[in-house]
Amino acid sequence: MGATVSSLLGGGGDSANADNSSATSSEPSRVIPFHSSNSWQLHFNASKQTSKLMVVDFSASWCGPCKLMEPAIHEMADKFTDVEFLKIDVDELSDVAEEFGVEAMPTFVLVKQGKEVDRVIGAKKDELEKKVEMHTETRICCFVY
Repeated sequence: MGATVSSLLGGGGDSANADNSSATSSEPSRVIPFHSSNSWQLHFNASKQTSKLMVVDFSASWCGPCKLMEPAIHEMADKFTDVEFLKIDVDELSDVAEEFGVEAMPTFVLVKQGKEVDRVIGAKKDELEKKVEMHTETRICCFVY
């Protein structure tokens, strides 16, 4: 689905994403930025058809805590390859931020099948990682006594 999004966004995101990739990797970032409400809406509607977890990073270019979290988000995107990590600048797509009720940055909204399943407000790397793990685990049985 990421390739579809890339083609919708103009496809040539490699040079833009090169700045977001880790210093040790020449691969483009797995974090998908959105720059138009229309492309976001297309992607969001398509995601309702899958049970894949999406982590939407609502941030701003001027936000210090957002900048601190950026490397951690890229690490998580590399670690949790079955999860989609998406980035929305609240100043650029204020309508999307408003739709999700974002009032502080960074805000991370975890979404499955078009529904919010969890949220982390603030630069809380460990809390975010635990929630991503929790929502991606396959639970076969609950307790062993």
